[in-house]
Amino acid sequence: METPLSERNLKTLLDDVINGHRLTNTEAIALFKIRDRAAFLITSYADEMRTQKNGNRVTWIKNQNINCSNICVNQCGFCGFSCKPGDPRAFELDPEEIGKKAEEAKNRGVTEICTVSGLHPDYNLDFYTSLYRTIQKYAPEVHIHAANPMEVAYAARKSGCSTRDVLKAFKDAGVGTLCGTAAEILVDDVRKIICPDKIPTAEWARIIRESHRIGLKSTATIMYGHCESIEDQVSHLSLLREIQDETHGFTEFVPLSFIHPGTPIYKSGRARPGATGREDMLMIAVSRLFLDNFQNIQVSWVKLGLKMVQIGLMSGANDLGGTLYEESISQSAGATAGEYLDPKDMEYIVTDIGRELVQRRTDYSSV
Repeated sequence: METPLSERNLKTLLDDVINGHRLTNTEAIALFKIRDRAAFLITSYADEMRTQKNGNRVTWIKNQNINCSNICVNQCGFCGFSCKPGDPRAFELDPEEIGKKAEEAKNRGVTEICTVSGLHPDYNLDFYTSLYRTIQKYAPEVHIHAANPMEVAYAARKSGCSTRDVLKAFKDAGVGTLCGTAAEILVDDVRKIICPDKIPTAEWARIIRESHRIGLKSTATIMYGHCESIEDQVSHLSLLREIQDETHGFTEFVPLSFIHPGTPIYKSGRARPGATGREDMLMIAVSRLFLDNFQNIQVSWVKLGLKMVQIGLMSGANDLGGTLYEESISQSAGATAGEYLDPKDMEYIVTDIGRELVQRRTDYSSV
């Protein structure tokens, strides 16, 4: 039986971490399991580490999603967004509509466009590269943050080429950074339950490494609060830390709290109703302490809402994400935070905790 950390032992461990000790998986598991007021000691130390790495700045980006289609060949249990061809909810943008949305983004002063789509049965490498070239044509100065390892693997399979070939073609077509999504929980036993049609952990990691090696950096994510264990969460974080040690290609870590109401896996009783506030707070704090080779940790206003986001900023996070303008994935699952975040609202919660709000680009340089 595991011995819980006493408050004295916890403080000793956290002092060691601040002074350079790298948390082991076992130690991280112990931190995640804390349920009393000692959780606030962890967030305090995580906030100190955030200060050491990022000072007093809270960053944000003016970005926009383009939702290309919700038609998808997969059936992920956590998704309320996707549907099959012929469904009354199905939609698919044509190139002219995509170009119009890209031009709207450019005219808004957006610095990053992110594409969001299901795995459409007709999409292949030619479609994806055409999509990115269309965006580049209508918004030539805007950074394209697009595609994830699942989409890379899908394009490779549909077009009979290697994933490395796909990544190089995406980069040539204008993609500036890869999305670190489709990660969910990087433990295959969990993936078999929540996303059995998605690529396994080893393939996700291989494609991310390939991406970093050809100069396409990426985000890193975790989706937690469904049917995974704390041990699964730490295994996921450990893999991300290992990849970052090798490639230094992750720009940020983004914890994504599971939104449950509209998802098949929750409705069928295979998942719990999302993470608690304690778990959200500790995910941000322990990640900051464990992922010692990550500069930036983002807190998702879409998943958590502004009040919990402010707590996240006091628990180790330094980035607020973006304006988005068009958010459908979390909305479809039951999120209520909205589709757009006004920088004035960002300013309100950031100045309230004595921090400075700074607009950034995708590479975290200041605007």
